[in-house]
Amino acid sequence: MSDGVTGLIETEVRAEPRNGERRRGIDRVITLLEALLRQRAPMRVGDIAKMIGAPRSTTYEIVNSLLEAEMLENVGTEGYVYFGKAMHLFGWAYSHHNAHYRRIIETLDRLGEETGETVQLCGLRGNKYVVLDCRDSPGPFRISSDVGVEVPIPWTASGRLLLGHMSKQEIQDFIPPGDYKLPDGRVIAPAEFFGDVALARQQGFSETAALADRFTWCMAAPIRDGNGAINKTLCFVLPVDTPEARRSELLVQLCERARGLSLAGS
Repeated sequence: MSDGVTGLIETEVRAEPRNGERRRGIDRVITLLEALLRQRAPMRVGDIAKMIGAPRSTTYEIVNSLLEAEMLENVGTEGYVYFGKAMHLFGWAYSHHNAHYRRIIETLDRLGEETGETVQLCGLRGNKYVVLDCRDSPGPFRISSDVGVEVPIPWTASGRLLLGHMSKQEIQDFIPPGDYKLPDGRVIAPAEFFGDVALARQQGFSETAALADRFTWCMAAPIRDGNGAINKTLCFVLPVDTPEARRSELLVQLCERARGLSLAGS
């Protein structure tokens, strides 16, 4: 990647924006960064403008400002941009100066080393599930998930825990109807999902088999914040044919580690 300040595009000087215009400008910056995050690859500025529904001139101005701040960088010589070194520093600052998050990552590392299984830290972004961090299994049958990719909540074991504070009506309003359809065309009945959420709330963990991927068994345990709310989960992603005795052993270990990371009692 080239230095972020190179390749700026000339734009005409405009009057100082009023408060409403400034607010819309901030919203567009956020929308632009979200678009790049979802794309997960460099994009041309014109394509970004189409994706976020903004005028090309406005998008070029925003991109130039972000290039100057090193929040974006030019990629190659054909007008592509992507996240810059400043974004890495923001993420580093969050992960290194948040003591609780550091403890979670240390636990993630240890669990992966001790078990040899794929272990994940999961949460929600809006009304979707995301993997926040992951340690992949080194074994021959490797299961991995892309960090940051948004996935429908009903496809996941974690989602059944993360919605435990909601009523049936709140869950129904929260989840888009199309999110109950699995990648292979099967449909999870909403009533079945509501029952799964209630069961996860009662037993303090959740397990799913062969949902988003027919070859995986997922188990999740809650990490509670200081108010007792569940906003993160610790998860194992296993081959679906993992013996029951092994699954039971891993579930006990997972729940113990998640309780140790919780800031409030379960």
